[in-house]
Amino acid sequence: MIKASPRSLCGVDSQNEKAMAYQIRKKYYTTIVKRIFFCLLFVSIVIPNMGCATLPNVTDKIDETPTTDEPRQILSSKGLLSPEQSKGIMERLRQSVNPTDILERHTVVVESVTESPLTKGNKITLLADGPDVYAAMFKIIRKAKDHINIESYIVEDDETGRKFADLLLQKQAKGVQVNLIYDSFGSMNTPAAFFQRLIDGGIQVVEFNAINPLQDGGKWGMTHRDHRKMLIADGKVAIMGGVNISEVYSSIPLKRRKSKKTPIHWRDTDIQVEGPAVAEFQKLFMDTWEKQKGPKLSKRNYFPKLKESGSALLRVIGSTPGETNRIPFIVYVSAIFFAEHSIHMTNAYFIPDSQIVDALTDAAQRGVDVKIILPGNTDSQLALYAQRHYYSRLLKAGVKVYEHGTSLLHAKTAVVDKVWSIVGSTNMDNMSMLTNDEVNAIILNKEFAVEMEKMFLADLTNSQQIQLAEWKNRPVLQKVRSWFVNLFSRWL
Repeated sequence: MIKASPRSLCGVDSQNEKAMAYQIRKKYYTTIVKRIFFCLLFVSIVIPNMGCATLPNVTDKIDETPTTDEPRQILSSKGLLSPEQSKGIMERLRQSVNPTDILERHTVVVESVTESPLTKGNKITLLADGPDVYAAMFKIIRKAKDHINIESYIVEDDETGRKFADLLLQKQAKGVQVNLIYDSFGSMNTPAAFFQRLIDGGIQVVEFNAINPLQDGGKWGMTHRDHRKMLIADGKVAIMGGVNISEVYSSIPLKRRKSKKTPIHWRDTDIQVEGPAVAEFQKLFMDTWEKQKGPKLSKRNYFPKLKESGSALLRVIGSTPGETNRIPFIVYVSAIFFAEHSIHMTNAYFIPDSQIVDALTDAAQRGVDVKIILPGNTDSQLALYAQRHYYSRLLKAGVKVYEHGTSLLHAKTAVVDKVWSIVGSTNMDNMSMLTNDEVNAIILNKEFAVEMEKMFLADLTNSQQIQLAEWKNRPVLQKVRSWFVNLFSRWL
């Protein structure tokens, strides 16, 4: 009988023991972190941190922004347009719709808080729900020839996640470099073996802000999450919005673990972008990769020369934690403030700051048609109770509130004055507005706004309007429950 040498056996055993020990330690610390996470949140409620970040005062931002007749800065595929060219584009857009400050004053305010340019020549394709989004993603992944960059809050080890993994590994094997950023908390249920398989296949992977303190490199933090969802292929086409890579398609990891199947259809919205704006999504991805100290990226053509593919103006809005750069919050409040005709908003988690409530009620009282579609079914009962706390004030001011009943609503969109639209990852809650990395796209285009309005009307047909008289007469227990849960809204 041929026997392996003690030395070789010892080496194999040693490697296996180290691997097993690492997996055991990781599983142990991940479990502990899951348990203490909510305890830490509770303690932070009982013993408030006086240094907590706060949202900026948008009224002050608006007052500080000078009124100017100078044309907006518009970026084309060939560079910045001349003042005359920019003015001509905005004037044609202005003439295509009813008069509105959303195209002038609001744009000036946004430009005062972000360096992201307003780009022209973009083709925008509206994608409703996971199946359409996944089909579009698989299509551009298959067509990719140089690189694929993916940033996703959730990457799940389920049928959908494995389909993505298989396809991405195929592309990597054919010489297309794949780079992936996933959020550690959002993907906490996904086993390390799932990502290790990708790494072994040559895909470069970054875990955003590891929840395991042994992996964080001395910068452990629980509340700063990467809530973005975007895919960029060859630097020429991007898909972004609210859709995660998950069959169960829930935003609460602990909830997903307990649910073996999704009991109800999830309603979400993404867009596919082709044109100069794609470079701005790419910049956000590269910036996150660098901040997370990811491995050195393979040399690829990440910023190719882009051609104009459509007629839409688009501004990419990215955000990271901090008080002065909470750009999505400023964008939303300012857009509501300057609306003159209509505000049609859809949001998955509606626990708004007082400035947003004030802006919505003020808009309704000055005659703006304000309609908000919110979840009637949800993966978070506490969030549902909290959102209902705001109904009375909104309804009394004339805001029309609807609850979507046939699907689990996960979209984060709005269309204002039938010309200004926003699609992205930002929920109307403190986590999105204060502590998460988010990404949104502002689209100035009448034709796209028409598509958004059609989608909104379709959602209205599957929603029930909340009537003020009936709402006033709801059971006392429901009133107390919403009031009580709202006390903890900062942590929902």
